[in-house]
Amino acid sequence: MKKHLLIAICCQLLAFCCYAQHNVSDADYVKQNYQKYEYRIPMRDGKTLFTSVYIPKDQSRKYPIMMDRTPYSVAPYGTDAYKGSLGPSSLFLHDGYIFVYQDVRGRFMSEGIFEEMTPEKEVHQSKNDVDEGTDTYDTIDWLIKNLPNNTGKVGVWGISYPGFYTTTSLLSRHPALVAASPQAPIADLYRDDAFHNGAFMLTANFGFYPFFTNRQDDKPTQRGGSRLNYGTLDGYEFYMNMGSVKNSNDKFYRDTIRLWNEMLDHPNYDQHWKDRNVLYHLHDIKTAVLVTGGWYDAEDLYGAINTYKTLVKENPKTPIYFTMGPWVHGGWSGGNGDHLGDVDFGGPTGPFYRQKIEFAFFSHYLKGTDVSLPKVSAFETGVNGWKTYNTWPPKEAEEKNLYLLPGGKLSFSAPAAADAFDEFISDPDKPVPFIGGIDLDMKREYMTGDQRFAARRPDVLTYQTDVLDKEVTLAGNIWADLKVSITGTDADWVVKVIDVYPDSAKNSRFTGKDVYMSNYEQMVRSEAMRGKFRNGFDKPQPFVPGKVTQVNFELQDVLHTFKKGHRIMVQVQSTWFPLIDRNTQQFQDIMKAKDTDFKKERHRVYTSKEHPSYLKVRVM
Repeated sequence: MKKHLLIAICCQLLAFCCYAQHNVSDADYVKQNYQKYEYRIPMRDGKTLFTSVYIPKDQSRKYPIMMDRTPYSVAPYGTDAYKGSLGPSSLFLHDGYIFVYQDVRGRFMSEGIFEEMTPEKEVHQSKNDVDEGTDTYDTIDWLIKNLPNNTGKVGVWGISYPGFYTTTSLLSRHPALVAASPQAPIADLYRDDAFHNGAFMLTANFGFYPFFTNRQDDKPTQRGGSRLNYGTLDGYEFYMNMGSVKNSNDKFYRDTIRLWNEMLDHPNYDQHWKDRNVLYHLHDIKTAVLVTGGWYDAEDLYGAINTYKTLVKENPKTPIYFTMGPWVHGGWSGGNGDHLGDVDFGGPTGPFYRQKIEFAFFSHYLKGTDVSLPKVSAFETGVNGWKTYNTWPPKEAEEKNLYLLPGGKLSFSAPAAADAFDEFISDPDKPVPFIGGIDLDMKREYMTGDQRFAARRPDVLTYQTDVLDKEVTLAGNIWADLKVSITGTDADWVVKVIDVYPDSAKNSRFTGKDVYMSNYEQMVRSEAMRGKFRNGFDKPQPFVPGKVTQVNFELQDVLHTFKKGHRIMVQVQSTWFPLIDRNTQQFQDIMKAKDTDFKKERHRVYTSKEHPSYLKVRVM
């Protein structure tokens, strides 16, 4: 085991050194070795999409095409203005590809009207019946017929929103598209960026949409959006002063941001969101796919995991690969990936992915090089090492229940007590913060952050195991099954799974100032649930005050080992601010709530034999 770990670390370091050596002169290399062209590629409905193309000056051989379709601009514009690097990493830049970047329909210099996560059409009845699948098909068809010295093979990649466009490229089903890598892709906007189990992701969206909104018409422009001036660096203070979510328009946006209003107008999982769930369409795919995500992706964790699971289920004969590393949103694309916040991952992980997985995948399918990629490559946090599997979750993982017990205990043994519960007062005017310090935006480090600040609050329930006498590895998704009662008619429920370090734990070079890893409470996985959606995201239902009620929701997947000498902890709370918006704790449309609608309520979590609360986990 130690030998394999040492080999992996050496490979990572070698890859990083090669990457760093290339990266020093990437900008000069692009100008010296590539010629840039700009085209307006016609779509079947007559609109044109602005496309930048970088072609190797050496025309003595043919090259495959690598394409990135983006809503974030293909800048810089002008045939004499070059990007500083090309492709997913500089490994591609130096290996010889034609690189294509396209402004998607309705964004920046492309014609058309932009639509948030364009609804895909299963049947196209006329030339004006277009979507991202048809736009990708028309683009690929034009490229292979018009670009000199291309091999007729195309690969597509993209991270985050471009990851969604990479997923929709599969729906073009163009025969020249032989490889695609959706990375941190949005899959179902309601479950990814906008809402988590019905709870509105406030900080992630509020600051993003002014920047993202560069135009809302059919007029191409190079102008981008602008960042809102908050007037403070304290996000908790800012959002408390803003008040209810509807005040975002009353005080700041003045109804000028159409995409923001779409979220406020659709708090339930209605047809608006169902039309934007690309997972429904991922069938009959022949293209080889590499889905990539990060265990600590605060934006699109759901998208990566469920894009993979859906593709494998619906396309059993297609080569589908899956990689999950210890990364934040897109953290594999350029950095070391050796830590997040205070938590050390034992060495660089990004270079290993870029060389041994991503580059190897595209090289094989676009250039025919040999490859021996495992179907699933997953980084096991806690013990810090790569594991490979044929399926995800691993077939060896056994489902078990981890019970919340009286007295703050946590155990795989079911409760025996009668009429046991814990309770707290949930006050929306004094919500539990999602980080221990001061930050304006969504601080991604919260996903591994120390939770001792929360454990000390009276409105956070804490349960933990005895000191572990052997390792416990969780591999796969986690489901929370809570039995609760409230005095109001609605409530949010936040569940956090935490790795409690022993008193003997030592600081590393990444440990923050005035932070001690001794007894550190590292968050491993966490998720929120808006209680009124417990029976369906399209069917909000009020709680009956005082009635014991089941609230069941998914916390998503992990691969984490709680080492011997550590403890497993679970925290339960009802506010998580300003990561998610505040629930008024009354059954109503919270997006239209007034500041006077927020009510303090008493919440109970039951830990009895009759009403057990537990987490359903998969244990290796």
